[in-house]
Amino acid sequence: MINSVNLTSELVKCPSVTPDDAGTFKLIKELFKDTDFKITEVSKNGIKNLFLRWGSKNLPTFGFCGHIDVVNPGEISKWKMNPFSGKIINNEIFGRGSVDMKSAVAAFCLAALNVSKETSPIFSIVLLITSDEEGKAKDGTNAILEWMNKNNERMDYCIVGEPTCPKKLGDMIKIGRKGSLTGHFTIIGKQGHSAYPQLAINPINSSVNLIYLLTNKPLDNGSKFFEPSTLVTTSIFTKNRANNVIPQQVKVTVNIRFNDNHTGEKISAWLKKCAEKIENKTKTIIKTDIKISGEPFYSKPGYLAKLVKKSVQKYTGISSEFSTSGGTSDARFVITKCPVVEFGLVGQKMHAIDESVQVSQIVDLENIYTDILKNYFNDVNRKTKG
Repeated sequence: MINSVNLTSELVKCPSVTPDDAGTFKLIKELFKDTDFKITEVSKNGIKNLFLRWGSKNLPTFGFCGHIDVVNPGEISKWKMNPFSGKIINNEIFGRGSVDMKSAVAAFCLAALNVSKETSPIFSIVLLITSDEEGKAKDGTNAILEWMNKNNERMDYCIVGEPTCPKKLGDMIKIGRKGSLTGHFTIIGKQGHSAYPQLAINPINSSVNLIYLLTNKPLDNGSKFFEPSTLVTTSIFTKNRANNVIPQQVKVTVNIRFNDNHTGEKISAWLKKCAEKIENKTKTIIKTDIKISGEPFYSKPGYLAKLVKKSVQKYTGISSEFSTSGGTSDARFVITKCPVVEFGLVGQKMHAIDESVQVSQIVDLENIYTDILKNYFNDVNRKTKG
């Protein structure tokens, strides 16, 4: 009989680099075959997603959200073993996606399946599983939520199974995330000989001026629920290979993680204003391309957060910290549908070479997810009878 550890291993064996599900959905469909779960494949622009529901959509509904796609393993020769081996050695599962986040998908699938067999359907369970989280994240969870809204599919609470814990399983529950924005600047000057700089317009100098303007002071000092926003220069690039030529063009990229003092629109306007200022100062032309990956969100720690914290403490003995730290996740989309928190494994090895997870963490995570569902069932039952 399959359990969450074996299922994790089998999922890791599928080389599901974004956006290829690489057989993972077949495994999940097989797991829920001949059960009371209704399985719907939601596809958009070639991206496959799964939606599963147990119970009526008119009933109180608890959801789990996760992704089976993984980042590229990189140079395979640097791994101790095949990154898609899924091998279990000394009570650890090795492979890309073992931490982020096939273990959590396996854990909530088994938790949902087992609880559905043990309880009466006075509430409903839904599972949202995407293959487009590590990539553009446009046609994954978003597409499932669009489909849910069109089909009046209910979801009252949701856990996203991202790795949330810094050091020990249970030490952190995420209740929000910063927004994310990337700014691409193409700075066009005038090419010339390095011995006659007065005859050229050096876009490299302009790029330095722009970076200084963007980074010479903090964006803010933080807010009530968030750490200070950050702006990081992530690349400066020119095709110039000669040491005696001033290039015509330089490209600069910055990434901003912003708190609720800002919106993507306001940050975008500020970036464009800064670029215009440097244009006028340096006589260059600056083309600006801005991509907003997500806005900041905060889910006030109410019923859902307390429900999760109670089960986490039961199995780990740790009183979890509520946090809004870290990068973006699909929780930024789920918050538009219902209250959401993120809870999953220790994230130290996610996206790393020789990514691996302890078997005991997967077992504990399944137990925690199971306990959450049972407690939710009991709460619904009390309300129904009361």
